[in-house]
Amino acid sequence: MQYRLLGKSDLSVSEIGFGCMSLGKDDADNARLIHHALDQGINFFDTADLYEHGQNEITVGKALQAKRSAVIIASKVGNQWKEDGSGWNWNPGKEYIIAAVEASLKRLQTDYIDLYQLHGGTLEDPIDDTIAAFETLQQQGKIRYYGISSIRPNVIREYVKRSHIVSVMMQYSLLDRRPEESSFPLLLENNIGVLARGSVAKGLLVDKPAAPYLNYTETAVAAAAAAIKKISTPARDAAQTALRFVLQQPVVSSATVGIRTAAQLEDALRAAQAPVLQQEEIAALQQVVPINRYDQHR
Repeated sequence: MQYRLLGKSDLSVSEIGFGCMSLGKDDADNARLIHHALDQGINFFDTADLYEHGQNEITVGKALQAKRSAVIIASKVGNQWKEDGSGWNWNPGKEYIIAAVEASLKRLQTDYIDLYQLHGGTLEDPIDDTIAAFETLQQQGKIRYYGISSIRPNVIREYVKRSHIVSVMMQYSLLDRRPEESSFPLLLENNIGVLARGSVAKGLLVDKPAAPYLNYTETAVAAAAAAIKKISTPARDAAQTALRFVLQQPVVSSATVGIRTAAQLEDALRAAQAPVLQQEEIAALQQVVPINRYDQHR
């Protein structure tokens, strides 16, 4: 496993991150999976208070409690569950964030969160108050660093300009190269790391039948999947090729992969060991479909 500094922080994260959202309901099964990932070098685990009404944080906390010093735990805040549990409301307010972290710390069975991320964001938010909440928590030692999880270029720009974020979690793959045009140059210039999700485009780049995706037609998606397959080898299968494409972006610190089963974990681990793409292979992939761009929230 290779490790990369997360932006301007001193967090050295595994280039394959464990996306915990997909974990099941059995704590013992989850712990075995998480411990195996840790044994194989994965040290970055991403969850959120939104997932399973907080139960996801609880199962992650149970699994990592005895190994706390060896791991980097990331969680997210901003989606407040309604009292009747029927859904949630967006709440980026300072008072809510400062209260919410206490509940996350309790569920995670820790006294600090390594990376606390705003789970969304709009230009209509009280951005300065939101930033003040994260700065306060950092000063109190309850979080080590903070970032945002957002695909909106206009929101990302505001946080780059007005805050001390160290990371942005965003979707990125061969079929979603929108961040290349809208965000990657800005983040690289400001030494802010990208945590990439969706690297296999819901499986469309690997093993799922072609279907329309974002602005791409079924035909274009099939062409992208075929291009991935064409440069894959016995030492680097299609999923690993798709992940290596993402990881070879200089601004990407880690690819966060949703993991629920042992087979999915093994696939992710093999991606970390797979041969890197040659420049001509990257160029071939980049040329197979036109690059897309954000139409909204620019």
